[in-house]
Amino acid sequence: MNGPHDLGGQHGLGPIAPEKDEPYFHAEWEKRALGVTLSCGAFGAWTIDESRHARESLPPTTYLSASYYEVWTRALQALLKRHGFLTQAELDAGHMLEKGTEPKRTLRAEMVADVLAKGGPCDRPIATPPRFAAGERVRTKNFNPETHTRLPRYARAKIGVVEAVQGSFVFPDDNAHGKGENPQWVYTVVFDGGDIWGDGADPTLTVSIDAWESYLERA
Repeated sequence: MNGPHDLGGQHGLGPIAPEKDEPYFHAEWEKRALGVTLSCGAFGAWTIDESRHARESLPPTTYLSASYYEVWTRALQALLKRHGFLTQAELDAGHMLEKGTEPKRTLRAEMVADVLAKGGPCDRPIATPPRFAAGERVRTKNFNPETHTRLPRYARAKIGVVEAVQGSFVFPDDNAHGKGENPQWVYTVVFDGGDIWGDGADPTLTVSIDAWESYLERA
């Protein structure tokens, strides 16, 4: 979807100011926000793609005025309500009012280190060979779905060159909406800066993205 998260090439948001020696967390509550989000994700009720889409779906005024972990917690509230783990009345009250959905599994303290070390690999085998090869010119599709997509706005309807075939991975556009993993080949595609940003772009600049196969067609 075209939402407040997709900011590539947008103006008026001020300069990026990297923080020297930036800490992992800027406040104690952020640690808890991360822990609660990971613990609830372990329930097995939603995928990482659905959780990402929940963040993208926040109203622009909410998303752009919130800090990083505020976005996480607001999206988590939406997911917990969507899947029946709590209600808005319980959020307002600050405590449980009725029994909700039972988690498929829970993440206990002694499990955390192993679960985090394992991660969540999303590479999957696929029977068909890749459609494109390194060195081939491709064009990204021009679409503006209301649902989840990993193709950024600035890279749509652009011509680039396949740099590498990365493997086959879960297709997030489907997985975010309960349509299955439906893995596809993923390619690193490189674009000239001028083709992306137009007149006035740095002529030495290139931009690369990782694109699922269904985003691409031969140029």
